[in-house]
Amino acid sequence: MKQSLRDLAALVARLGVGGIFFANGWAKLEDGLKITGAKFLEQGAPAPGAWATVTMLAELIGGALLIAGLAVSITGLILFAEALAVFLVAPPLNPISLNELILLGAASLLLAVVGAGRVSVDHMVVIRRRESQAADEFAADTEADRVIAALREPEEKPAEPAPKTEETPSPSEDTAPHPKPRTTAKEPGNGEEVTTASGDTLVAGRKKPAPRNRRPSTD
Repeated sequence: MKQSLRDLAALVARLGVGGIFFANGWAKLEDGLKITGAKFLEQGAPAPGAWATVTMLAELIGGALLIAGLAVSITGLILFAEALAVFLVAPPLNPISLNELILLGAASLLLAVVGAGRVSVDHMVVIRRRESQAADEFAADTEADRVIAALREPEEKPAEPAPKTEETPSPSEDTAPHPKPRTTAKEPGNGEEVTTASGDTLVAGRKKPAPRNRRPSTD
């Protein structure tokens, strides 16, 4: 609410001060530089022709800029300097009196310090400039994030060896225990065949039984 009141007050001040300056400059333009210079000469102003030109341009351009709210800080200072120079060098020309000139100078200085408010071209330019800066910063941040993400990407990991699996016998493979194979040999002398199992020993044509383990005797 307070900001809205300030903006409204700045708008009214800009329209009033800028309108008076613009009207005064327009009156000088209608009279012409020669007539205006002659009037300044009557007031005792030095270089009346140049003085008429400078004041006319300052009031026309400065008043228009104040009304639009463009470059108010600089325009207010220029109009304040113009009013101070007229006050010191020569009395103001009609229709502006000396008191009005002082008020216009003070109002111009106040606008230069306070600003144009949000209802102005200055505010629109500032908003667009901030939006442009924000867009540039966002683009720069996005590019930086993309570069950082590219640098942080892990290198390709080597292929891990496949886990070893225990070999399982196929269903067709026979894993049941079988008896030891027996061999057939002929006994010398009588020609009889003797069948022996694996691990048996033939002694003099007879099968020698496998040794038995004896238990140690205890006294």
